[in-house]
Amino acid sequence: MKNKLIVILGPTATGKSNFAVRLAKKIKHAEIISADSRQVYKGLDIGSGKITKKEMRGVPHHLLDVANPKKVFSVSEYQKLANKAIADIIARGNTPILVGGTGLYIDAVVYGTVFPEVPPNKVLRKKLESKTVQSLFKILQKLDSARAKTIDAQNPVRLIRAIEIATALGKVPAFVQKEQYDTEFIGLTLPDDILKKKIHTRLLARMKIGMVREVANLHKKGLSWKRLESFGLEYRSIAQYLQKNPPSARSGGGGSKKEMLVELEKAIWQYTKRQMTWFKRNKKVIWRQS
Repeated sequence: MKNKLIVILGPTATGKSNFAVRLAKKIKHAEIISADSRQVYKGLDIGSGKITKKEMRGVPHHLLDVANPKKVFSVSEYQKLANKAIADIIARGNTPILVGGTGLYIDAVVYGTVFPEVPPNKVLRKKLESKTVQSLFKILQKLDSARAKTIDAQNPVRLIRAIEIATALGKVPAFVQKEQYDTEFIGLTLPDDILKKKIHTRLLARMKIGMVREVANLHKKGLSWKRLESFGLEYRSIAQYLQKNPPSARSGGGGSKKEMLVELEKAIWQYTKRQMTWFKRNKKVIWRQS
């Protein structure tokens, strides 16, 4: 028999982390594994919405702060660590709960996705790294329109890797998948108007507790602006804002913080739509309003 795994998924700002903790407390013998492509990195706390110790309420959490933000952390690396965490949790007689909004991470664990073995092409990567995400997306569209429909179009790291694979193989092959666990999928959702309000409120709250300062400090610790932008959404927008408005500047000629937040909020909303497109492919998900 396959081991039991509970998966809690859904778009950003639907309250997945809080719901998972409540469920884990109800089950009593449960542990949580994060499935978030930014929360794996040390120091990416406020912008990624990383759960705090207080919010964990004593429930063990795994795969937070496991990667150096200066280095790219691959999906296959996540897959190995998550499967090991699940095996350890089951060995303790507890129930693993996989929680997050990164669909690729979730599928990699649940279905044991086999990723194409295409080695890095340093020459191609160097050429692509100078291009904008818009240009990268257009290149991928020409190479593999099917993959372009499901990829995060604002993530340069994913775009470059997809182009790399498509260039080597002609297209990004369909992932080889076979369900590894007896999986129960719980999807959290909200009406559009309520979700937009939550995104707005959460964004302002994160700004208030120091999200801009977090990005500035990460840069001071050695993360390049380009690397910060590669994390997407909050990190990309704030990194671009700080480059246009350095603390030493006497005037805010690079655009106001208010303008940055308006554009960021739009980008987050577009991201939630892409998340739902990904998750709706899975007909086993039982959806509920959070």
